[in-house]
Amino acid sequence: MKRTVSLILAMVMLLAIALTGCSSAPAPVQEPGQSQNPEEKKMKVGFIYVGPAGDGGWSYAHDQGRQYLAKELGVETIFQESVPEGPEVEKVVNDMVDQGATVIFGTSFGFMDYMEKASKNHPDVKFLHCSGNKTTENMGNYFGKMYQARYLSGIVAGMKTETNKIGYVAAFEIPEVVNGINAFTLGVQSVNKDAVVKVKWTHTWYDPAKEKEAAKALLDEGVDVITQHQDTAGPLQAAEEKGAFAIGYNSDTSALVPKAFMTAPVWNWGPYYVQTVKAIQEGTWKPEAYYTGLETGIVDLVPLTANAPEAAKAVVEKAKTEMLTGKQVVFVGPIKDQTGTEKVGSGSEMTEADILMMNWFVQGVEGELKIQ
Repeated sequence: MKRTVSLILAMVMLLAIALTGCSSAPAPVQEPGQSQNPEEKKMKVGFIYVGPAGDGGWSYAHDQGRQYLAKELGVETIFQESVPEGPEVEKVVNDMVDQGATVIFGTSFGFMDYMEKASKNHPDVKFLHCSGNKTTENMGNYFGKMYQARYLSGIVAGMKTETNKIGYVAAFEIPEVVNGINAFTLGVQSVNKDAVVKVKWTHTWYDPAKEKEAAKALLDEGVDVITQHQDTAGPLQAAEEKGAFAIGYNSDTSALVPKAFMTAPVWNWGPYYVQTVKAIQEGTWKPEAYYTGLETGIVDLVPLTANAPEAAKAVVEKAKTEMLTGKQVVFVGPIKDQTGTEKVGSGSEMTEADILMMNWFVQGVEGELKIQ
């Protein structure tokens, strides 16, 4: 009897399994831009910022890119702002992984070593580090040739200054900042051989008061144009209050300082974030050092305002076109350093590797440089 019952039960179970296999629900209709892969739909992407997302500067530009990514691909994003460049980076990474992040972008140079370590601790997570030079099996790095846009903004400053003294409020003595100062100065010199660029270091990325004070000190020394490599609008506000002119950085802050603002070199991270996450979704991503310039739009110059010299627009557009076609190179000799020693021979071009490791100032820059 038990055997008969067992046989009947077995037949019922087999029939149920067969019926289940024959009546599976149809696959959902794919909406435009929606992935069929459930893993892709669940993707969560993390962003780590060194400053506030609303700083109007560096972190703001990255956050605009994050929002663009979310809109274009429909992935979920999370972010942590004002993260110090230290061991706390690893904690933030761990927290994001615990929340389900499978892709993490770290957006400050000082995050590099901590992200490298985290990438080895989380081999199933993809890491992307901005402005660094390290890669691992699951970590790449990315940056843009901001020095190209810096050069173009230097043209505007060189044509605007009447005192032939231009102020530059700078963050830290690292090659990224140094090559930007040098490119800006070469742009100034291309239209004004008599102008000098005076540098003040703040050793901050985001300190509005300190950065504003540095600009004030430069204005007291007679500069009539202020520019910066900082994440706040402090230097621009100092120029506005003094009746001077300003060139911003990272974003268009013309509405904030309308009487001073002339233009700004800016970042456009959104397309890169979309391209990278899409490659990860499709399984084609490989860790690499991504480094492009004006040709991809990752760097650019915002339109000149009425505060800029009227003739500057044509000069800038000509220089930009020549850069895009390869007719003009920013770092081509002869280039001398502050001491007058020739560093790049006539007609020679600096390699991108040398530009990324630049640790000297070009002639025309006034300021001390103790490279970190």
